[in-house]
Amino acid sequence: MPDLLLELRSEEIPARMQRKAAGDLRKMLSDGLVEAGLTYEAAREYWTPRRLALDIRGLTARSKDIREEIKGPATSAPEQAVQGFLRKAGLASIAEAHVHSDPKKGDFYVAHISKPGRAAEEIIAELVPGMIRSFPWPKSMRWGPASARPGSLRWVRPLQSIVCTFGPETEEPVVVDFEIDGIRSGNVTYGHRFHAPGEFTVRRFEDYVSKLEAAKVVLDAERRKEIILADARNLAFANGLDLVEDDGLLEEVSGLVEWPVVLMGEFEQDFLAIPPEVIRLTIRANQKCFVTRPQGAGEDLSNRFILVANIEASDGGKEIAHGNGKVVRARLSDALYFWKTDQGDLPDLGELQASAEKLGLDLKKPLDQRIARLDHLDVTFHAKLGTQGARVERIKRLAEELAPIVGADPALARRAAVLAKADLQTEVVGEFPELQGAMGRKYALLEGEHASVAAAAEEHYKPQGPSDRVPTDPVSVAIALADKLDTLTGFWAIDEKPTGSKDPFALRRAALGVVRILIENRVRLALTSIFAKAFANFAGGASPQSDLLAFFHDRLKVYLRDQGARHDLIDAVITQQSDDLLQMVRRVEALGSLLDTDGGKNLLAGTKRAANILAAEEKKKTLIAETVEPALLREEAEKKLYAAVNQAEKEAGQAIQNEDFSAAMLALSVLREPVDSFFEQVLVNDEDQAVRANRLALLARIRAATDQVADFSKIAG
Repeated sequence: MPDLLLELRSEEIPARMQRKAAGDLRKMLSDGLVEAGLTYEAAREYWTPRRLALDIRGLTARSKDIREEIKGPATSAPEQAVQGFLRKAGLASIAEAHVHSDPKKGDFYVAHISKPGRAAEEIIAELVPGMIRSFPWPKSMRWGPASARPGSLRWVRPLQSIVCTFGPETEEPVVVDFEIDGIRSGNVTYGHRFHAPGEFTVRRFEDYVSKLEAAKVVLDAERRKEIILADARNLAFANGLDLVEDDGLLEEVSGLVEWPVVLMGEFEQDFLAIPPEVIRLTIRANQKCFVTRPQGAGEDLSNRFILVANIEASDGGKEIAHGNGKVVRARLSDALYFWKTDQGDLPDLGELQASAEKLGLDLKKPLDQRIARLDHLDVTFHAKLGTQGARVERIKRLAEELAPIVGADPALARRAAVLAKADLQTEVVGEFPELQGAMGRKYALLEGEHASVAAAAEEHYKPQGPSDRVPTDPVSVAIALADKLDTLTGFWAIDEKPTGSKDPFALRRAALGVVRILIENRVRLALTSIFAKAFANFAGGASPQSDLLAFFHDRLKVYLRDQGARHDLIDAVITQQSDDLLQMVRRVEALGSLLDTDGGKNLLAGTKRAANILAAEEKKKTLIAETVEPALLREEAEKKLYAAVNQAEKEAGQAIQNEDFSAAMLALSVLREPVDSFFEQVLVNDEDQAVRANRLALLARIRAATDQVADFSKIAG
């Protein structure tokens, strides 16, 4: 079967856009081909800085002939319905329709549609130009004289050539001919911009890849990454160093080069006085280079860095490395200045006394000065939620409430809450916002703060995503919870909640962070109680606690489903009033363990049968006794069930009081046999109304006993 090769060659595509663009290209074209009636065996996309390519294997040479019938209205239908049918079927007049008869419905119109198949080349030539014009680039541009015309082609960077060949392995492929804004498709492409800028013809994918390689272009991005990583490791090792690996930087750098050449640069040893994180980020952000460390040196860095060039220079890359080194030195000089400045006194120190007294700060310490300045300058957190200084005060109050619950020292929690946002006023974080928290920890340790206070400055932002770790130090846990709960209650108080897919303040992430911190640290916290204290910090704000609690229930469901829990078990356990997340998790775990047993499954079946009978009788308004009267129990099976329910209800209730949910489930599991026997041997709807009402009351007792641990009616099965 024929294969399709497509290449769109342009000026350099930003590295961050390449992978998604190649995926969009594959999806758009393959979806279009399938919609047009073609099938294919495999499709794979490729990308370099200057080209997107697509290799589609086993594409059918022609779409199938289509014959279908479109049913229309009755022949007696009004004209408006007939005209709608004609438009839908694509018929010029009703004379082109056929009349079919149905014994029940009478005569009605039917359109017999016949569409002959089309050659794949024709379909491709029609699809690709439209796809190029509607391509979903985040940003695109127009260029050249044609850009003055309305509707002219837009692309991420000027599009220069298009390769589009199609054919089976056994024959010479054809060029699928089309044109878009003066660019005609062909079988000619170009190699590396500097090493092999000349044109060459290609036939199919294997030929295309090998000729590109000869022209100093590595088409496969994953292979470019492998080359860069292997060469960087080897170059570092040869110089007695270890490469500090960085997957994100590796992805970006592989999108900057078509022919990767790994080189080593260096800077002065004096710059190693800067924290490793700052050096690494400076070199990464400004020069897209990797840092190295001496072998076995822990976190300490060396003064050598790895860069990736796009050419093989005649001098072995010495000038390239030297040029990069000059830029790195300039950036590190700035970073060193920021680092030293942050450890000195602020120039406006004399104006910070009032803020220092309000927050209990020691202005001899650099971090205290910076949090005082944050308060003094009235830096806004949110227009409706006040300043960052006011927020620090709120977080401090919440942290004091949370400290004994999570096992933190209240004094350390207060100090950590006050200093947590101080690094927002530092020069390093101003230059590199990604280092907020990390710099707070470094500066706190430098000025002699307790290790837990320093850790909280960094860890209170965590977790920042599902793969990020949660804080475990009790002080960090207290500040992380206080920070996130203040954010959530604040935005709830001003009615700025997430809607649909919009969540500009990352409130879902904050709530999921609270869920993970509580559950993974096994912390018991009554959310409604802490909500009340948090909402009290917002003067005049609403206090929609139940709404916020429901939001947390949704986040808990997301978390548990990601952990593999069944959604029906979660729904069975969570009630509108449930506010202890850890307790809910333990209930779900215990319920899952019970239902994994045959006894649990049978108990579920019996309980649901009891609930269904009750629901049906309640709907019919059948009399149900308020309590079970032992004297009306006639059959041995119902007497045994009554005794078993009394015992199970008592033991399960006691276990729940002790918060031993596994024991509660075990207590309920003994109901399995008496419930089965009851339904086998006893007729619920006895002719005697009193007996019937009493037996229904016994079923209600089964439902009440199981409802103590979960709503069994919500469980599937």
